[in-house]
Amino acid sequence: MKIEKIETYRVGDRWLFVEIYTDNGICGLGEAGLWGYPQAAERVIESFKSYLIGQHPLRIEHHQQFLYRNAHFRGAAVSGALGGIDIALWDIAGKHLQAPVWQLLGGKCRERIRCYMHIGGERPQELAASARQAVDKGFTAVRFTPFPRGYEGLRYSRVVEEAVAYVSAVREEVGPDVDLCVEIHRRLTPMEAEGLARELVPFRIFFLEDPTLPDSVQTMGRLAAQIPVPIATGERLHTIFEFRELLEAGACRFIRPDVCLAGGLTQCKKIAALAEAHQVGVIPHNPLSPVSTAACVQLDASIPNFVLQEYTGEDQPPKSEIVRHTLKLEGGYLKVPEEQGIGIELNHEALARYPARQRPLDTPLHEDGSVADR
Repeated sequence: MKIEKIETYRVGDRWLFVEIYTDNGICGLGEAGLWGYPQAAERVIESFKSYLIGQHPLRIEHHQQFLYRNAHFRGAAVSGALGGIDIALWDIAGKHLQAPVWQLLGGKCRERIRCYMHIGGERPQELAASARQAVDKGFTAVRFTPFPRGYEGLRYSRVVEEAVAYVSAVREEVGPDVDLCVEIHRRLTPMEAEGLARELVPFRIFFLEDPTLPDSVQTMGRLAAQIPVPIATGERLHTIFEFRELLEAGACRFIRPDVCLAGGLTQCKKIAALAEAHQVGVIPHNPLSPVSTAACVQLDASIPNFVLQEYTGEDQPPKSEIVRHTLKLEGGYLKVPEEQGIGIELNHEALARYPARQRPLDTPLHEDGSVADR
C-alpha cells in the first residue's frame, strides 16, 4: 500500500481539510488546525507532498519525525499541516485494519465523552438563559467569556465587576451541579488575572482558561502559583516540548492541546501522557469542524486523564452539511463511534457551498489606540 494522492480543501475562512488517497482505494481524512492562517498550512502541506507520495501510509510515527525534523523549522504552520496529515494517516490505518482509531491507540478508557457547550449573551441575564438552555439539553458543563462588548475600553475595577456579575448570574441559574468554565481568552495582564481569579473563588469555577498571554510558560507558572482557581491553557502550543515546559512550570491543572494544531493524534497522545505523569487533566481544544471533533473523540476515548471535550454544536449548517454524518450527541455526551478510522467522511457536494474566503483581521484596540488581546 502506498500514498497515491493528497488533496486539500479550504472551506470558509478557517477550515482546511486534508484527504490522503492510497493505491488500494482507501481515503484518509484530516483537518489542519492553523485556523487563523489556513493558507500557510496549505502551502506547507503542498511542500510535504513530494515526500509523502509513494510512501507507505502506516509508517505514521516515521513520517511525523521526518517531516518535522527534515529542516528543523518550527511553528504553527508546520505543526498544523502535520496535524492534518497525521489525522488522515490514522484514518487510513483504521480503515486498513478495520478498526476505529481509538482501538489502535490502546483501546477505550470510557464509553462516552463528556462535553461542555459554549454559551453566550450580551448581559448576565442573557448569558444565564443561554446556560439554562444548554443544561436542559443535558450538558453538565458550560463555557463562556465573562466580559461585555467593548471591554477593552473599561477600567480594571469595572472589568472585574462585570465579570463577577456574569459568573454569578450563571451560577445562580444552573446551581452547583454544573461546572463553569470561564474563558478569559488572553485578555488580562497577570496582575489583572490574579485579582479577577480571587473574586471568582466563591463561585467554584471549574477552570480559568488562558487568563493571560501564553507566550511565557514562566509567567503562567507564577500566576498559577498565585491564584486559587485552576488554570486551563495550551491551545496555542504545538509541540511536546512546549507542553513539557508548561507542565514542568506547574502552569496549569488542565492542558488544552488542539489535535489539529499540535501535530495530530501521534503527538497529542504523547502530550496526554506527559500530562498524566504530572497528574494534569486533558481538555482538548476544538473550535473547528466535525472532522476535528471526530479526531478529538478518538484521543479522548483512549487516554485515562481525559476530563472534558469542547463541543461547539454540529446540528446547524455548515457543520451539519460538510460531513456525511456527525457523531451522536446524547445528553451532553458524545458516543464513542465504532466505525473504522475516525468515523466520518467529507461531503464533497456540500463543500462548494462554502468557498474559501479571507478571515478579516479585526483585533480590538484600547481607547488610546494600542492593541488589545482577543
